Amino acid sequence: MSMPVPPHDPSPESPPHAQTVPAGEPAGSVTSPPHPEDTGARVVLGGAEIARALTRIAHEVLERNKGAQDVVLLGIPTRGVPLAHRLAARIAEVEDGVDARAIVGSLDITMYRDDLHHHPTRTIGTTDVPGTIDGKVVVLVDDVLFSGRTIRAALDAISDLGRPRGVQLAALVDRGHRELPIRADFVGKNLPTSQTERVRVLLAERDGRDAVVIEGEPA
Repeated sequence: MSMPVPPHDPSPESPPHAQTVPAGEPAGSVTSPPHPEDTGARVVLGGAEIARALTRIAHEVLERNKGAQDVVLLGIPTRGVPLAHRLAARIAEVEDGVDARAIVGSLDITMYRDDLHHHPTRTIGTTDVPGTIDGKVVVLVDDVLFSGRTIRAALDAISDLGRPRGVQLAALVDRGHRELPIRADFVGKNLPTSQTERVRVLLAERDGRDAVVIEGEPA
């Protein structure tokens, strides 16, 4: 089932990343962002660590839900979507009879955000749900869990799509500083940070490489 809803504008949970198209390059050709060390950022997770974290989360999802029969993974744009696809692929590798494409989708939350009045002009995007979520266990997938406001918006969006049996949350990084009583069920890395620091997740699908970096100095 596909239904148009406005797209997610990257939030503190999913910070934006600058991408440029050099002069003379064809449309759609995107250069990689600067290497983290070139911008003074500290790399806290590399590609191998991210891969291991996702493999562990996939196994934890299967163990918690006694398999993947009723599991639907919904990635929150932007970087939650490729993470959800990676988790689905790992689940399909170890769980017989699972089609990764049939258990993964995306959930756009822009119209459900509580800061929409600050950013009233946004283009229309797409929420893509594989089948129905009624009676299923929905696992929300996001890159960074921070204040919890993105997840609150995601819960509101899910309530308009159907009535799942349960909703769980998988985050690659939990950086703390929660403003709402929201906790992740599956976490790749707990990363204590200060409010003045910024956590960026780079993924090969969008950024050309995998890394988690921290920008700024601790308070």
